[in-house]
Amino acid sequence: MFPLRDDLNITQKPVVTYTIMALCGLVFLWDRNWSIFGESLVFSDLACRPKNVIDALQGRGSWYELSKMFTCLFLHANWAHVLSNLIFLWAFGPSVENALGGPRFAVFYLFWGLFATATHIFVMSSSSAALLGASGAIGGVLGCYFLLFPGARIKFIIPPLFFWPFVVAAWVLLGMWFLFQIFFQQQGVANWAHAGGFLAGMLTVMILGGRARVLEKRPMTVDPEFEED
Repeated sequence: MFPLRDDLNITQKPVVTYTIMALCGLVFLWDRNWSIFGESLVFSDLACRPKNVIDALQGRGSWYELSKMFTCLFLHANWAHVLSNLIFLWAFGPSVENALGGPRFAVFYLFWGLFATATHIFVMSSSSAALLGASGAIGGVLGCYFLLFPGARIKFIIPPLFFWPFVVAAWVLLGMWFLFQIFFQQQGVANWAHAGGFLAGMLTVMILGGRARVLEKRPMTVDPEFEED
């Protein structure tokens, strides 16, 4: 499933969203010496490994390992991994950034990512498998969107039906995405990081006073050009 766009009007250019997307793409190519299909060569040691972080917290390892909870947010395993993350960020990031404002969105994005990484480490504390990707932080974007715009319509496609877009309410699509992370764990996928990020995004909206309070000064309108066909 690949979301294409929502039906909301954006009143300001989502500079932070585009910057994060550009950074993820740039780091991905740099990491592979500018080869899309190459292997990680430059930043492979900056991925986060839960066991190493736990060891550092317990005084058995280097505190440098804690910094990898941040650096791992900008690394990706392969082109499909980074592409899917950029698609989700492209579809949901602009509306959330518009609602929160650019500076706050940037800070919260990093918080969501760190919370997601911490969730994965808590659940998988003995794992030495590398954790990397923006998925956890983007999960925070989705959780925030889930509470801010539950009734928004989302246009998406399902491979291989690329020429038949579907439209569904955001609460349905994102609710199913969250439940999938909990009940359909995938080998090699940090589902708990996704779920942790999603919950962090929801928590952010509640801490800020709820949907009405967040959107009080930044009301969103429906794009009349949004089409369901």
